[in-house]
Amino acid sequence: MKRMFCLLILSFLLLFPVQMDWAIEGDIKAAPVNSTLLDSLRQGGYILYVRHGDATVGDDQPGVVFSDCSTQRNLSEEGKRQAVTFGKTIRDLRIPVQSLVLASPFCRTRETAQLAFGQDHVQVDPFWINIYNLGGHLSSEEQNRILAVLTTVLEKEPPVGTNQVIISHSFPRGVGLGEISNLGTVVVKPKGLGKGYEVVGKITLAELMSLR
Repeated sequence: MKRMFCLLILSFLLLFPVQMDWAIEGDIKAAPVNSTLLDSLRQGGYILYVRHGDATVGDDQPGVVFSDCSTQRNLSEEGKRQAVTFGKTIRDLRIPVQSLVLASPFCRTRETAQLAFGQDHVQVDPFWINIYNLGGHLSSEEQNRILAVLTTVLEKEPPVGTNQVIISHSFPRGVGLGEISNLGTVVVKPKGLGKGYEVVGKITLAELMSLR
């Protein structure tokens, strides 16, 4: 009897860290992609937060100059193909997108947005540099400040019948919207200023391409 009790306790302890990890990003692990979500996206009212395409190996220079792509990691050939595919898939699925797509100032995010939606439909927004900086050594106070501003951005509802697309960066594990694959999309439902937002889906590029 005592042996059985010890085994039960051990099983609980082994399971507990998994449950804690899920709790950190629990709102990100939404239900599997389905046609109902696609139907909702076609009606508009969502924010599609997208990570840039695959980038070259290496690091951005410490004194990165946003207008000088030689100081940054840039899209690989695969990343460029991913960006074109993403834009085409959004159009093929008849998902309406707000006329201006927001992009982080980095060359890889701007180029992803331009290849997907066209240069004339991209607006650079410096706020998204803050999301890139979350991967650095920030104080908890600074991190919380950035996440608080992020919340106000993701609470804002797009114009009726459209979706806002943001091309930016992945988050550190367990922070904000969590880790995002190349050209992966986090589907956010804004609830209005001061009312928060809901993460309703997290879609890889392959999953997006499989929707019908």
